[in-house]
Amino acid sequence: MAQTGIHYAGDEAGGQQKVPARRTAKIMLSAGVGHFIEWFDFGLYGTLAAIIASNFFVSDDPAVALLKSFAVFGSGFLMRPIGGLFFGSMGDRLGRRKVLVTVIVITSISTFVMGILPTWDQVGILAPILLVLTRLVQGFAAGGESSGVITYLAESAPPHRRATLTCWSENFSFMAFVCGSGLVLFLTHMLGETVMNDWGWRIPFLLAAPLGLGGLYMRRNMEDSAEFHKLKASGKLEKSPLRKTLSTSMRALLFCTGFVVIKAVSSWVLQSFMPGYLSTHLNYSRTDSYLITTLGLLSVAICMPITGYLSDRWGRRPLMLMGCVGFILLTWPAMLVMSQGSVASSIAAMSMLGVFVAMFNGGCGAAMVELFPTAIRYGGIAIAYNLTVAVFGGVTPLASAGLISLTGDPLSPAWYVMITALISLVAVWLAKETAGKILD
Repeated sequence: MAQTGIHYAGDEAGGQQKVPARRTAKIMLSAGVGHFIEWFDFGLYGTLAAIIASNFFVSDDPAVALLKSFAVFGSGFLMRPIGGLFFGSMGDRLGRRKVLVTVIVITSISTFVMGILPTWDQVGILAPILLVLTRLVQGFAAGGESSGVITYLAESAPPHRRATLTCWSENFSFMAFVCGSGLVLFLTHMLGETVMNDWGWRIPFLLAAPLGLGGLYMRRNMEDSAEFHKLKASGKLEKSPLRKTLSTSMRALLFCTGFVVIKAVSSWVLQSFMPGYLSTHLNYSRTDSYLITTLGLLSVAICMPITGYLSDRWGRRPLMLMGCVGFILLTWPAMLVMSQGSVASSIAAMSMLGVFVAMFNGGCGAAMVELFPTAIRYGGIAIAYNLTVAVFGGVTPLASAGLISLTGDPLSPAWYVMITALISLVAVWLAKETAGKILD
């Protein structure tokens, strides 16, 4: 088909109907801007983990305080499977748009609350308790976000451009991480580390209120996806989508779980583990740590549209396999380079890992969508995605820091990444190619 500014989407007969490119852009922005705000809010904790550790936990050893902070970070992920079950089922019964509106409201409020929480010096043990409770609410809402946006974008895309459009859900999240990390870098540079540790860390969290209002406006004006409209019009909505998923789609759930393992681990290693790791274990300054992380995340955001396009051209499996192989072979050398103390070399190493993240994620979203039928797609992805993220992604910073404490080797987190990449490599290798598939 000629690329003439007209995109295509499946019609009821399985054919294709013309959809203006302007509408496609509106769909992408409506879903993507909300996704950006959602992950800007959720990811701030990981970026500021080292500072949060000093404000909410008492310890003479910064590494121990950081471990406690990462434990709270992981607690938010414990609620994601529950949120995924709740919002996934709701999304398949009531529609994608309604759930995505609800999710961004809950996340924005809980993130703003995090910015006004009292510290240990102010209220003692109550401070980390309130921090955990707030993080649990964030995690519950996050359980309905990624699966919903991936589903919405894929169901609004033509088959030959599904990864190109769906990868923007990942791209917006990494742009959010870049902006969050960049904002912390800017504030640290302008205010100084002392002021940033004292009260400056609150500023990014407080921005959740105005950003949330903007995201709410965008999502309230979204239309539901074309595939969901078709399903609703046909009268084939599932009354119990969760039961249907568990009884008919175990194979799809297993493959989806296998895909998400390295997707979750690699993302949270770069975004949440690296800032604290670089400053606490490798003795970089906070400013340099945020600079290295920000530019590493930027490499993901730059490469993602390219890898999404290539996934539509070459298929899902080739790009995903290359990403896994890259992590298996080069994570340890990359961390070795970072341990040498050179900021420029560390930026290059982080950026290389970012390219592997983009390779895998470029086609992963579309591959997950293509595993499930429309009636159970939101919930199916939500179950597999959030359970895997809770088990592997949420504990990534804690497990990585714990490995260092256990072994005394600052490079030991590389083995965690390499092993999880091997798990996903096996899943992708065994999976069938689904690029270009007509949904349902």
